[in-house]
Amino acid sequence: MTVAPAEATPAHGPVRSKFGRRKFDKQPTQPAAVLIASNGEKIPGAAVRQALRLSAGEPVAVVTIARIYGSSLGLPNPGLMPTRKEMEEQKEIASRTVSALEKGGVEAWGQVAATRKASKTIAQAAVARGVRYVLVVRPEKTGWRLVVEGDVAKEVAHKLGADVTVEGVAP
Repeated sequence: MTVAPAEATPAHGPVRSKFGRRKFDKQPTQPAAVLIASNGEKIPGAAVRQALRLSAGEPVAVVTIARIYGSSLGLPNPGLMPTRKEMEEQKEIASRTVSALEKGGVEAWGQVAATRKASKTIAQAAVARGVRYVLVVRPEKTGWRLVVEGDVAKEVAHKLGADVTVEGVAP
């Protein structure tokens, strides 16, 4: 086994911390005009077409959320984390959307984030990339499920303020 010299470590630091626990990647900061965000739902073609129209040739970012269940106040439980299958599904959603955007003639980046609070993570991604438009895929929720889980598009719009236009896109 060979060990890379200290000069060859990545610019953002070592991959593992002092206790061997894997650190997460840093938030991507490539500038983009439009952010397409999905709370685990498949991204419809209408969202891709709308992003291409709004971007006017500028880059587009894609964020999909792999949901962590449970409360943040309890003890950590690995059973509440997204499974590998769920993470692979989210990666597939992001890669399909990125390839569709690149076929449309714009530069695109994809990101999968595991979080308890989707609206907070989407808002952080939008601020980090300096986007003007955020397109949030609205899942087909009705009744009590909508009351309990809330409307992610409204929450993101509240967190970002009036500087960024947030629109919900139906699947």
